[in-house]
Amino acid sequence: MASSPFAHGVASGDPRPTSVVLWTRVTPTLRSTPGSGVGPDVTVRWQVATGPGFTRVVRSGRVRTGAARDHTVKVDATGLAPGRTYWYRFLWDGRTSRTGRTRTAPATASAPARVRLGVVSCANLQAGWFSAYRHLADRDDLDAVLHLGDYVYEYGPGEYGYGRSDRDVRVHEPAHETRTLADYRQRHAQYKRDTDLQRLHARVPFVVTWDDHESANDAWRGGAENHSAGEGSWAARRAASHQAYDEWMPVRMSGTAASGDGDGLYRRLRFGTLVELTLLDLRSYRDQQLAAPVDPAQADPDRTLTGRAQMDFLKASLTTTAVQWKLVGNPVMIAPVTFAGVPREAVRPVDDTVGLLPPEGVPYNVDQWDGYTDDRREVFEHLRDHGVTDTVFVTGDIHSAWACDLPADKATYAATRSSVGVELVGTSVTSNNLKDITGSPPRTTSIAVEEALKANNPHVQHIDFDDHGYSVLDLTPKRAQMDWYVIGDRADRGAAATWSVSYATTAGSQVLHRVPGPVAR
Repeated sequence: MASSPFAHGVASGDPRPTSVVLWTRVTPTLRSTPGSGVGPDVTVRWQVATGPGFTRVVRSGRVRTGAARDHTVKVDATGLAPGRTYWYRFLWDGRTSRTGRTRTAPATASAPARVRLGVVSCANLQAGWFSAYRHLADRDDLDAVLHLGDYVYEYGPGEYGYGRSDRDVRVHEPAHETRTLADYRQRHAQYKRDTDLQRLHARVPFVVTWDDHESANDAWRGGAENHSAGEGSWAARRAASHQAYDEWMPVRMSGTAASGDGDGLYRRLRFGTLVELTLLDLRSYRDQQLAAPVDPAQADPDRTLTGRAQMDFLKASLTTTAVQWKLVGNPVMIAPVTFAGVPREAVRPVDDTVGLLPPEGVPYNVDQWDGYTDDRREVFEHLRDHGVTDTVFVTGDIHSAWACDLPADKATYAATRSSVGVELVGTSVTSNNLKDITGSPPRTTSIAVEEALKANNPHVQHIDFDDHGYSVLDLTPKRAQMDWYVIGDRADRGAAATWSVSYATTAGSQVLHRVPGPVAR
């Protein structure tokens, strides 16, 4: 047996006012390794207490687990008090897991003074150490961590690593691209053994959605760029990746913490009357990306990114709930971006980095909302026509920082400054960005690209193509503010973090402005 039967740590997630999901994995025998499919069924106990000493246990129970669910344990701990910090742990065979700390959401009708979220995405283990997670875990002021996708990566060793040479700072397990259920289970297990990620999970509840690398690059409902016919059935591969995600993540799938009852991921979480967070799944229901970057089908109303049911769900979230801030966890960028005037020598590196530019420099990114413009039109018109205020899209995916207004009409925005909301995009935790691909020193090659993009897109106020790290999103009745923090060298396990820049939107304004410093801790 491993030195601890709970070698993969503990985690919590999806906080509601009276419940929260608790997670761990037990290793009952030496042979019961992740993805092995072997090992006995065992019963694991769980406890929730009002303090770290567990002198007052308020909820407890037992969960049966075994090889059929990869010996993972996931339970919805109910009957808790709103807006309260709790401590939890798991017990099996006389052994106890590490203690986790979590927090329930405020009561639905309450008016919290603030909600503060850590924001992360794109954490490729082969590309570096998870220093961003370590620095977030050092904070003591977060209500939750919002992970916007690419929590794990599917690539094998030697693929998509650190910098121009794709060097593996750490080597993926298994030592090949993940395709089967056993593969995805082993990959999740490897990430869960990272000490920085374990510590962050143990200190703060996570709210997660997936992007593409949890299954395969540029996934859509019928396939993926990184999946070929020789790799077997896409339906089987996607089902395997979804099952492993359900087993290994502290998330309610299809509304429950039970494993195997569905793979629905889009959902809502509410933090009193201040914030409602809508999590989107922009891979499972989308039509295939267009082969050509300029194609009239981009605006075809029969093509979709969200799917009809999820679109209706999103629109209802934006108009039917009596909350101030309508926060959308958005895996891929929604702000429209055109690229005329970008230096041609920068086109291919940017495309290789984040998929923004096609080789010929044509102005659309067809993997994001720019490739499904009728869906975006429907969302923006819904916001405008219903007079919705205080909508904030928080986005990952593109390994760079962006602060954007969302123009009601891009063609007239420069004159009218009419915006239906704002978008805040976080950097990657480790995945390569522009300077990593080009090998250029920071703040050299990227500056010309960033300035050209802003010149052609006046609703884009800030871009940073060079840095990695994390963000902190702070919401109060007066404003929503994002602070970007950047780390040093990803290959340095002890890399420091420094504040970079902050942007905020004042309540009711629908536009962003730069602020001189981060929120006080």
